[in-house]
Amino acid sequence: MRILIVKLSSIGDVVHAMPAVAALRRAFPSAHLTWVVEAGAAPLLLGAPGLDEVIVLDTRRWRRQWRTPAVYQQITACLTQLRQPAVDVALDFQGLMKSAVVAWCAGARRRIGFATEALREAMSRFAYTEQVAVNRREHVILANLRLVAALGVPRPETYEFLLPPLADESARVAAQLIAQGVTGRFALLNPGGGWVTKRWPPADFGQLADVLWERYQLASVVSYGPGEEPLVSEIRAVARCAPVVSFPTTLREYLALAQRAAVFVGGDTGPLHLAAAVGTPIVGLYGPTAAERNGPFAPDDQVVGLDLPCRVDCHRRTCQQHVCMNIAVQRVAQAVEARLQAVGYKRFLLGT
Repeated sequence: MRILIVKLSSIGDVVHAMPAVAALRRAFPSAHLTWVVEAGAAPLLLGAPGLDEVIVLDTRRWRRQWRTPAVYQQITACLTQLRQPAVDVALDFQGLMKSAVVAWCAGARRRIGFATEALREAMSRFAYTEQVAVNRREHVILANLRLVAALGVPRPETYEFLLPPLADESARVAAQLIAQGVTGRFALLNPGGGWVTKRWPPADFGQLADVLWERYQLASVVSYGPGEEPLVSEIRAVARCAPVVSFPTTLREYLALAQRAAVFVGGDTGPLHLAAAVGTPIVGLYGPTAAERNGPFAPDDQVVGLDLPCRVDCHRRTCQQHVCMNIAVQRVAQAVEARLQAVGYKRFLLGT
């Protein structure tokens, strides 16, 4: 059986689909699994165990350069790759028109997507032969597992993430940390986020960095995305005594960096979900999105947010009020302490 997995982006969404695909592989060990993904998230899947094939789309560039012959050739090649050999089942984990079109173009006899009310773009329903009902308030990982349950795949007791080998990346990250003077435990701080409304103020991260150094001798390694370098500078400007270092990483290098971190602190964005996938202890800071649906999933992970009526089904990328991320530094520090205690406070301090 040939199964097509359609989860194009973003980074967090791709990570959240991995447990369902891992369960699919366990249920159908001899099936041919192909994952279709956008170029930005492709490094998470290329070389990953359990996948037989990864088809990489670059729709952003295609839209910019759609008149060029090279783009037509690439699109034609992708369509051929989708259809040959024939696909038996296409699973659309995205729920967008473009993902539904990919499933339809594959020519699969069965095309399975979410129920209409759970789709991000309702028109995509016309591409499906079957739809699966989900609870829109449950964690998105559970929703994805419901989709593969349509093929008789049982729900796993633990989540498994299909991630590529990281030995080379781990060596490069270790060298970077030493070069930056980080030789012991560190906290991984992520002040950025695709939405401005998801961001905790950089000044608060700077104060937190001091708390982490004074209480736990944790240096702070600050991660950032394109255009987010000024956030790192703001954190450094506020931190009085804490070592605050930063260096660019690829997606795979970030996974290797997160594996080494004692704790991650940040908002609902791709780096948090990558850290959760490699088992990093998490303190998630949540404002316009619901942690119940998009939050960390380890039982001891901590979520910090404000109890505001406007947060219910908010999902605003911009907001004139934007008070939901006015979370006190002390509350976040308390959550970090609780998370470190959960992994063994004395063991942590001893570095064993």
